[in-house]
Amino acid sequence: MSQLRQHLKYGFGQKWRAFRQKRRLSHLGSHVWIDKNVELMRYPINIRIEDEVVLKEGARICACNDRAKISIGARTTIGYHNFIFASAGIEIGSDCLIAPFVYLVDSDHGIQRDQLINKQPNQTAPIKIGNGAWIASNVTILKGVEIGEGAVIAANSVVNQTVPAFEIWGGSPAKKIGERE
Repeated sequence: MSQLRQHLKYGFGQKWRAFRQKRRLSHLGSHVWIDKNVELMRYPINIRIEDEVVLKEGARICACNDRAKISIGARTTIGYHNFIFASAGIEIGSDCLIAPFVYLVDSDHGIQRDQLINKQPNQTAPIKIGNGAWIASNVTILKGVEIGEGAVIAANSVVNQTVPAFEIWGGSPAKKIGERE
């Protein structure tokens, strides 16, 4: 059992928050730790959360439209003040560690010169994070990115391309800086 989970006490507050969210989501697994001030926004029926997930304070998880899907695998931890915004889809595997202040967004705006940016349609592509990945603090992951199984993304990185399994990437834009041994 991880250090974090050893010290979590699944008490009345967590049970109450889980009870309140269960009917709003497409699926809420057992023993999901939902901290204070967690928001499951816009289309919560499109959010699926598996068993023993930890959602820390200030996390914002938003299915931005009725087609957007978000899934979070078992035993994954979503850190403090994370923003997960899906217009197409975001899939986070099992046993992932996502540190505080991580931003996942699967869309951006068009930038054609002849039209106001706020009048242009969003461009979307799903994000997928493989099982056992570690996303460090202050990372931004952009549309269309796949993070491979067991990959590590260093703090303060901006990821705009696919990261293979068990590689370590960092920087802005992120580049390969090593491999897990």
